Order: sequence, then structure tokens, then C-alpha cells
Amino acid sequence: MNMKKFLALILLAAIMAFSPAMLQSALAAGPIEIRILHLNDFHGFAQPYKSFGENDLRGSVAVLANRASELAKEKPTLILAAGDFIQGHNWANFSKGKASIELLNLMKVDALVVGNHEFDFGQETLKIRAAEAKFPILGANVDGLSALQPFTIKKVGDLYVAVIGVVTEETPETTHPRNVVGLSFTSAEKSVAAYVEHLRPRADLIVVLSHLGFSADKALAQKVKGIDLIVGGHSHTKLEKGEQVGSTLIVQAWEHAKALGVVDLTVQDAKVTKAVSRLDFITPAGTKDEAVAALVDKYAKQVDAALSEVIGEALVDFDGANIRKKETNLGNLIADIMRQTAQADIAITNGGGIRTSLAKGPLKVNDIYNLVPFDNYIISIKLTGKQIKEALENGVSAVEEIKGKFPQVSGISFTYAPTAPKGNRVKEITVAGAPLVLDKQYTVATNDFMAAGGDGYTSFGEAVKAAPDYQSAGGSIRSANIVYNDPSLWLRDIVVEHVKVRKTITAQTEGRIKEVP
Repeated sequence: MNMKKFLALILLAAIMAFSPAMLQSALAAGPIEIRILHLNDFHGFAQPYKSFGENDLRGSVAVLANRASELAKEKPTLILAAGDFIQGHNWANFSKGKASIELLNLMKVDALVVGNHEFDFGQETLKIRAAEAKFPILGANVDGLSALQPFTIKKVGDLYVAVIGVVTEETPETTHPRNVVGLSFTSAEKSVAAYVEHLRPRADLIVVLSHLGFSADKALAQKVKGIDLIVGGHSHTKLEKGEQVGSTLIVQAWEHAKALGVVDLTVQDAKVTKAVSRLDFITPAGTKDEAVAALVDKYAKQVDAALSEVIGEALVDFDGANIRKKETNLGNLIADIMRQTAQADIAITNGGGIRTSLAKGPLKVNDIYNLVPFDNYIISIKLTGKQIKEALENGVSAVEEIKGKFPQVSGISFTYAPTAPKGNRVKEITVAGAPLVLDKQYTVATNDFMAAGGDGYTSFGEAVKAAPDYQSAGGSIRSANIVYNDPSLWLRDIVVEHVKVRKTITAQTEGRIKEVP
């Protein structure tokens, strides 16, 4: 169905349900106060945890839920979730996101925008999760998935609030390509502009529920007029007071249930006359919502029963907090394991595939499954030095945005200038101590997500597809340019076995990746 026909049908339904006559009393009334509560990038972190380099526990979705319930009693309230809820931590992964949907149902969330990681279990699973949800899942710029709605209109007190949901157009690069077959991710800007134009006469307030990232939200606010509020996610930004761009307020509530976003709005004659936003930081010391606490405990016990075996010990703290912006000892550990497993010359893996830090001390299977939670396996590809340089250029092309494509490497060292033009940032490259030879062929271990071109690693995908026998079906890949390929073992299970065999693990930074002027 083309966009115009789609818009016409949706808008017809909206007009029938929410005619201007229904809004007359609200528009004629004096100042009206409402509250919007928001959270984003939960990724299944239901229980308190310590971030790398911190001593105190943060988070607790049961405490957050109780705080949301208390705040919602004070004035008419809308609760919004800005994407990436069903995948990331074992608490969510073990049920393929069912636990997270049950949580959002208990919290009486009004809408969730689909995040790029909502696609990680595939479209069929996402359809099941959408059917379980007691709230709409939004995706105005996703074509081809009927489970998603472009927008919803909610009555909050005496006001009608239109909520338009958009997800990053980079989703096909940030989930496995097999998860988005048949879908198209169109311009968020054009989608929002079209819906704002048609919804503005029928709503007192226009909210964009965004999983684009903070910088993209700012660009959207600059380019599309008529948006009152952007509730954001994707970039995990700790935006304590929000940011005003023209007449649009942008908010985002950090990550992992460590903060609850609160926006208090005063609206008169369909205009925001006052907006105050803040973050309520969440610690386990707060009062818990009993129903949510019981749900968290239920799924946590399932995970613990399966993954509680102690398999070894970390002799140092492993840094996962900086994995998207520089070399870390944890990135070196994972890249080394991948290179050794595939017996490759080099390993290059995306920092975004490594999701947590590891604390010094005993390690359980659960810790490793949280560390590398994706259903990815190791592949080793034949690449020329030129293709390797192209891959590294891609990896550092968005370091200033702290994106998941940032590379962690083994068997190779390189320098790069972060302020140089994109595509010309990588400088010196050495392999086993010798300069990289552009026309020489090397074997490079990576994961199947990147081998398929994920995270913008097109040189990997092109090398795989260049072989005349190339085939891709059912999530497996065949190519003469693939040297090692074992889809029967997930990376996380290989790391578990590595720890079991060695009993203790340690690693340090070695100057594999260096910034230069």
C-alpha cells in the first residue's frame, strides 16, 4: 500500500474517532496541566546493577514503576516508552521480550515506539509481542509490518494528545539483515511532517515518540515545525532538563531503568505555555511496586535456574562502558577469542555487540550471556588490505556519536584522527607488527551480523557476496570467501567455554587503537 493511501485510511479513522467538535471544550478552556512520564532503552535491565567504574547500584524497574504510579496520581498523565525494550539483558532475552511487554502492561504504558532492537528476534516474534501488548506499538516510518501503528491519539485529562512514533532509518544496519526482510524504513522527517500537518487541527498537543537518537531529534525539531515535544531514545542520553529547539522541547531519560523522565506541561488554546522537565534517578533504595517486583522475580528465577553455574573468575574489571569510543580490555578479550577460535589473521567486531561490563570476581554463565547477548556466530572472511581499511574507516566514522559500529580488534593495530573527514580518518595500520598491504589478502574473523553488512560494514558484505557460490538462507551464509563458519555455536557460548577452560581471565589495553591529531 502506498504512503498516500495509507495516510488517507489512517486519517479517516482518526477523523471519525476524534472530530474537531470533540475538542472544542478543551480548546476553549483555560490553562490545562498534564504530565508525561517517559523511559527509553530499557534493554531488559530489570534489576539494580553497577555500571563500570561505579560503586553504587543503580536502577530497579520495580522502584521506577512505583515512582511512575505515584507521579501519575498528581495530575492527568501519559506514560511513553521510547524503544529498545524487548532485547538486551537475559531477563528479557530468555522470553524473547515477553517479560518486557508484561512489565509495560503492568505499568499501564500508553504507547511504545519500536526500537531497532525490537526487531532482533525477527518479525514473527515482534508480531506476537505486539499482540500481547495492551498499548499500541508505533512506527510511522516503517512500511511492511501491520503490527505497527503510525500514531495514536490519547485523551489526557481534557486534552487530546497525538503521539507519532518513528525509529532510526539505520535499523537495517543495526539489527541482523534477516530480521527486516521485506520492510522499508523511510525518512523519519518526511513521515513526521506528513502526520503533524494532518493531526495538528485535531489535537491539542503533538508528541513525537522517537527512537532516532538525540542528534537526530535535534535535527528533526529544526526541520519540522509544529512538534510540541520529542520524547527520545536510542542514544542513551542522560538529558536532565531537556533541550529546547525552537518551539520543540526534547527529552530523553538515559537508559536501563536508571531514570524516569518527567515532563510537566501547561497547555492553552492548543499551545504549550509552560514546560518543565526533569529526570528522577532510580536506586534500589526506593519503594517497589509489588506487582512489578513479583514479575521481575519470576523471570529472574527462570534465568538464574538456567545460568547460575560459576564458570571462572575475572582477575580485573573489564570495561564495557567505553566500548563504543576507544580500545578497552573487554573489547580486546572478545576480539582475541574470536580470532583464536577462527584461527584468523585479524578479528574486527562491533562495540555495540558487547553490552555490559564485567566486574572483577566470580563469573556465571549469566554474566557472559548478558555480555554478548545477541544470536551471533563467528565467521572468518578473506579480505584485501584495502577492504580492511574501508572497514576500519566505517568503524570510526561515527565515533563522535558513540555508535555501536566502533571496532574492537585483535591481530591488528591502527591510528585514526577523529576530527578528520569521514572516510579519511584511519592513518597507520599494522598487522602482526608489519604495515597493512592493500592488495594482500588476509583472513578476518567477525560475526555474521557484520559479515552480512550490518553496522555499515559493507566491505564485509561485498566480499562475502562476491563469491560465485554465495547463498544466504534461513540465517546461514555460504561463500567461497568464508574461511570459518560455524552457525551451531553462538559467540556467547564460545566465550563461556573459553572461561571454563582457562578458569581465570584477564586482559589489558595495548595500544591497538590510538587517536592522533
